[in-house]
Amino acid sequence: MKSYIFKAVVEPDEDRWSAFCPALLKQGAATWGYTQEEALKNLQEVVQMVLESLIEHGEPVPEGPTDEVQVSAEPQVVVTV
Repeated sequence: MKSYIFKAVVEPDEDRWSAFCPALLKQGAATWGYTQEEALKNLQEVVQMVLESLIEHGEPVPEGPTDEVQVSAEPQVVVTV
C-alpha cells in the first residue's frame, strides 16, 4: 500500500470553483463545485477513481518526489484546514 499526495489547484470560475490535479490532468482529474470546499471534495473523489482505474488497468501512477506528487510507503493522514 502506498500513500499519494497530489498538488491540487482550486480556482474561482465565474459562479463556481474549478479544481484539478496537474499530475493527473491528462487522465481526467478535473472537476468543479459551487464552493471551494465542494470543488476540493469532488476532486478528492475524482483522484481516487483515477488512481483505482490506473492500478486496475496496470497503467503507471505518477510518482514523485516532485512539486506535484509525493509518495510514501507508510500510511499518512493529510488534513487541510
